Amino acid sequence: MSTPTTPGLQLANRAKLLKGSPILLLAARAGEMKAAGKDVISLSIGEPDWGTFDKIKTAAIASIQKGQTKYTPPSGIPELRKAVAAQTSKDLGLEYTFDQVTCSSGAKFVLFAALQALVNPGDEVILVAPFWASYSTMVELADGLPRIAVCDEASDFKLTPAILEKAITPKTKVLLLNSPSNPTGKIYTRDELKAIAEVLRRHPQIAVISDDIYNRLCFTEKLAPHILHAAPDLKDRVIILNGASKTYSMTGWRLGWAVGPKAAITAMSNYQSQSVSCPSAPAQYGALEGILSCDPDIERTVGILKEKRDTLLAELAKIPGVKTSVPEGAFYLWVGIKPYLGKKYKGQVVHTSAEMCSLILEEKLVAAVPGVEFGLEGYLRLSYALDTAKGVEAIKRIGDFLQSLTA
Repeated sequence: MSTPTTPGLQLANRAKLLKGSPILLLAARAGEMKAAGKDVISLSIGEPDWGTFDKIKTAAIASIQKGQTKYTPPSGIPELRKAVAAQTSKDLGLEYTFDQVTCSSGAKFVLFAALQALVNPGDEVILVAPFWASYSTMVELADGLPRIAVCDEASDFKLTPAILEKAITPKTKVLLLNSPSNPTGKIYTRDELKAIAEVLRRHPQIAVISDDIYNRLCFTEKLAPHILHAAPDLKDRVIILNGASKTYSMTGWRLGWAVGPKAAITAMSNYQSQSVSCPSAPAQYGALEGILSCDPDIERTVGILKEKRDTLLAELAKIPGVKTSVPEGAFYLWVGIKPYLGKKYKGQVVHTSAEMCSLILEEKLVAAVPGVEFGLEGYLRLSYALDTAKGVEAIKRIGDFLQSLTA
């Protein structure tokens, strides 16, 4: 009598399609090289190099000492939700209440929850390329279909009404907007947003997720223009995403939030309650203090970032053939390297930005992110949220490598 065999563990189809975040993988590789004693400079991860503001740390420590370390409501403590609602109401000139706010474990997870709440199998989500590398995978994990709207140099890497109209199909459910942009640092003007809103009015089935995570890291004005500044009548179909990671340098605290229509916010809160339960209690009290009292710290930070940006732009301008548009917010440089693709390094043809980044890391000890991960080939994304001297050295190393390539 034969012994029955037990099949091995079988992964779900969604798990088979998963890959790790390319940006975090690059950062991990750079970390390994640093641990091995190599002088690696990382321009890869989107993480502020300034510390969490002191008032935030003090408030979080005080919350721990008071014993505020237990489960909170799945959507966050009422005090934080009220502060987010008040801040958003002031920012946009629209009225939001605390029950239109949900908080969770980082803005990334809040976006994930929003897509889970909105997208049915087969629904299309318009992504504006270049886009943040995780967007497309999160859409797929919601059983949605990413619909890529390519926005290259001709449109200044921003969505236009014509490009948007062309991307819309009967299956379109969501438009995902990000301003200031990761990876380009571009900011939509009010007029540009008004023109996009005109298209959206003709397609009332389309919801908008507005990723505002960098909206206070803005060099053109104090706050980046918003779709709801341009079209407040769209309020009932816009979900606003934000969080503490970038503005308050709280990446490791994992605290993000969404503001929007009650039905969507309730669905997201329910999803969060069945997955991560609730956000970290001390992180919430820290973020609350950030919202209430850290505007002067943000203003100082933006001034420092602008100086870093200008210094590294000047260094990039010294590299022949490289194109860099001036970012208006966030802390990234979107660097065009198309003239160097197809050239050789030690006899090896460098075909793609991914190959270029791999060689730059191994040969020049600089970690950069390939543009292909953001939906456009021929670019590098460089974070300038680091020590200026190290940034200058990193750009020099990249320039040396590019100019060492041969036809």
